[in-house]
Amino acid sequence: MTPDRRDPAQPTYSGEFAVEVDGARVAARAGQTVAAVLMATGRTSWRSTRENGRPRGLFCGIGACFDCLLVVNDVPDVRACQRVVEPGDVIRTQHGAELPGGEA
Repeated sequence: MTPDRRDPAQPTYSGEFAVEVDGARVAARAGQTVAAVLMATGRTSWRSTRENGRPRGLFCGIGACFDCLLVVNDVPDVRACQRVVEPGDVIRTQHGAELPGGEA
């Protein structure tokens, strides 16, 4: 039997750090996905659709549906459910289709 401190099924995350979300400083923990950080702040949507600007956020949680797309460090179309946050990440809401660097 593996001791709890090394059991991958019982991870312990340490090391809190800050990331930026739509211009606000937000606390994050090592090992969290971007979606987990956003949901911990109470956000349920962080993208709007190309047509009609409908809000989208986490839907499937496994990277299959593309509803959780956002911009991380000026790279659009990042799946929030798949991307693990890193210290200093700049995360922002994505509006429709965007090109790298924030151009529409």
